[in-house]
Amino acid sequence: MATVALVAAILLALCAGIKSPQASPADRLVVNPASGLAISGFDPVAYFTENKAVLGRPDIELTQNDAVWRFDNIGNRAAFAEHPEVYSPQFGGYDPVAIDREASVPGHPQIWAVSGERLYLFYDAKARQAFLDNPGRVLESAARKWPTVARTIGR
Repeated sequence: MATVALVAAILLALCAGIKSPQASPADRLVVNPASGLAISGFDPVAYFTENKAVLGRPDIELTQNDAVWRFDNIGNRAAFAEHPEVYSPQFGGYDPVAIDREASVPGHPQIWAVSGERLYLFYDAKARQAFLDNPGRVLESAARKWPTVARTIGR
């Protein structure tokens, strides 16, 4: 009986690191497949602290959730490490206006907005303006549609 329990424990431990083919929407992050960089290497904290898109430095990185995040300074890296849920782009960096239209379109890190203390990336300036015209409506609809849209990413 102890052998069965041991085998079960080993199998459980081995399977713990395997992600299901239907990863949760929170696992959907725009990452460059060649470099592994999230948001094209832009510093996610700088949008908040400097109110602009700033490229991170290759010597100040943090790997989290299978993505490499770059930062302009070690303070920004520390802030992100402590609160990635605050500084990471919402919807994994996908454009919330596109999600509202039930499509998964990666946002561009230089076309962005901070709303409600969260970062949003947009495909183009027109989508950004549509968001800014009514962020509450777009976010409510995108949040409702995101689980379904996220399941289609990578198929």
